[in-house]
Amino acid sequence: QGQLRESGGALVQPGESLRLSCVTSGFNFGAFPMNWYRQAPGKQRELIASIAINEATTYRDPAKDRFAISRDNAAKKLYLQMNNLTPDDTGVYYCNARQGPYDYWGQGTQVTVRS
Repeated sequence: QGQLRESGGALVQPGESLRLSCVTSGFNFGAFPMNWYRQAPGKQRELIASIAINEATTYRDPAKDRFAISRDNAAKKLYLQMNNLTPDDTGVYYCNARQGPYDYWGQGTQVTVRS
């Protein structure tokens, strides 16, 4: 059973940066595409960034040009570098591993952006 644990969330001011981390265990990390999701207050969870097994990356509109997803297969870790944060980036950020019938989630880490 895969286990994921996010960290790095914090209360920051607009314009600041954060780096989220996701530590994983219990599955073959290098064989899984990985994702970051965000759930803003009162909204559905949404996909914001993905990284494939070959490290190709894709971003949805909230993350384009400001966020960078990366992975360290040796350490079995996933990262999300977030720059120039705005209040709209506030929410709980979740790490996800999905491959075939396997779908693993972390418990989330809170990011709050306000003056």
